[in-house]
Amino acid sequence: MESPSENAMFKNILVANRGEIALRVIRAAKELGIRTTAVYSEADVDSMHVHLADDAICIGPAASADSYLNMQAILSAAEIANVDAIHPGYGFLSENPRFAELCESCNVKFIGPSARIISLMGDKNQARATATKYGIPVTPGSEGIVETEAEALRVAEQIGYPIMIKATAGGGGRGMRPALNKASFVSAFHAARTEAQACFGCPDVYLERLVENPHHVEFQIVADSHGNVKELGERDCSMQRRNQKIIEETPSPLLSPELRLRMAEASETLVRNIGYENCGTIEYLVDDNENFYFMEMNTRIQVEHPITEEVRGCDLIKEQIRVAAGAPLSEHVMFSQPRGHSIECRINAEDPYNNFAPSPGKINLFYAPGGRGVRVDTHVYSGYEVPPNYDSMIAKLIVTGATRDIAIARMIRSLKEFIVRGIKTTIPFQASILEHAAFRNGKYNISWVESFLASHPTPPELPDFMRED
Repeated sequence: MESPSENAMFKNILVANRGEIALRVIRAAKELGIRTTAVYSEADVDSMHVHLADDAICIGPAASADSYLNMQAILSAAEIANVDAIHPGYGFLSENPRFAELCESCNVKFIGPSARIISLMGDKNQARATATKYGIPVTPGSEGIVETEAEALRVAEQIGYPIMIKATAGGGGRGMRPALNKASFVSAFHAARTEAQACFGCPDVYLERLVENPHHVEFQIVADSHGNVKELGERDCSMQRRNQKIIEETPSPLLSPELRLRMAEASETLVRNIGYENCGTIEYLVDDNENFYFMEMNTRIQVEHPITEEVRGCDLIKEQIRVAAGAPLSEHVMFSQPRGHSIECRINAEDPYNNFAPSPGKINLFYAPGGRGVRVDTHVYSGYEVPPNYDSMIAKLIVTGATRDIAIARMIRSLKEFIVRGIKTTIPFQASILEHAAFRNGKYNISWVESFLASHPTPPELPDFMRED
C-alpha cells in the first residue's frame, strides 16, 4: 500500500469505527469521490454503515476488545482492502498513539494528528503542563502523577478542597472522581485509580482543584500542514450527567464577546505551538466570573461536531480527509463566520427515569423528524436491533435557527416528532429539559441535570403516538 503524495486525494479509506460516526465518514468520503471500506463486528452485521460502504469486512465478535479495539484485525482488513488511509472516528482507537504508529509503519495514512501529538495531549498531566508552558490558564493541581494514598493526601492539602481526581489517560468522564473534603478523598482516590485501570489499562491519576458548578466550553480547531490554523468557535457542553454530555449548543449562552475572543486566541496559540494538524478540540472549564481553565485536548473529531458545521457552513469530516491528504484548509473554512444558533441532542437507548439503564433491543418503529433546519445523524432504522455491547447512542438530533429562541422551539418540536418504539430513549427527558426556564435562560452548568432529575423523577405524559414501547 502506498502513501498518497502531498496533494493527492485518497482512493480508498477504511473506517475503523461503527454506528453513526462510521456512516458520517462514509458519506463525506463518497462526496469526495473516495471508496470506503467498513469494518464491523458480528453484532453489527445489520448496521447501516455496513450496507452503505463500498466494501465491508468482519473483524471479530461483538466484544470491542476483539473487534473495534483489535489493531491487528483492523490493519489486516486495511491490507485486504488495499486502502491508503484509515479514519478512526471518535472513541475506540481514535486517540491511541500506538495505532497511529502502526498505520504509519504499514504506509497507511492515519486521518488525525501524529502519534507524537496524540501522546503529548492524550496524557492529561502532560497536556496541563503544555498548556501552562504556553500561557493557557489551568486550575491549581499536582505537578505530576500521584501514586500513593499518602502522597495524594499531602498534595490535596496543599491544593485545598474540593479536589477533582483525574485519570491521566482518561476520557469520556471515566476515571474522574470529586472529593469535597478529606473524609471523602481516600475512597474517591482509589475508585478513580480502579476505574482508570479498568477503562484505560493505566491506573495513573493526578489532582486538580475542583471548580464548583462550572460551565464546560470547548473550542473547535482545525489546522493543516501548511501552517494554517483556524478556530471555529465554541460549543457549550455543560448539559451533562456524570460527565456524559446530553445536550450541546453553539454559541454558548454564557460567553461574552470579550471572553469568547480570549478563549479563541488561547486555543489557536496552543495549537500553533504544538504543531497540531487536523481537527481537534480544546476543552475548558469556565466559572461565573469569566475565568477559564484549560481542561484537556481531544485529538479527534467530537460527537457534537455537527452543530459547528451547521453554524459555520462547513464539513469537518471532509476537512479532516483533505488535511490528511496534504491539502491546505478550504477557503470557506478559513474565512467562515458564524451564522445562527445550533443545538444537538444525543438520543440514547437508555431509560432516564430508571437511572439511565441501557435499553437494547429491537426498534419496532423509527420515525425521524424533519423540516427546515433539522438534521438527524443515525445508523439505525425500523427493525434494527440495538446491541448491548457498545455505547448507547443511536442518533444525534441537530437543529439550527437564526436565533437561540428559534433553535430551542425547533428542537422541542423535533423531539416531539421523533418516534422510537420498542426501546426506551432519552427523548422525553431531553424535551423536558428544553422546556425548562433554566435552559431557556441559559442558566445551567455541569451540575444542573442532577438537580433537575431530583425534582422531575417521573417521565412527562406523552400522547399515544409518541410512546416508545
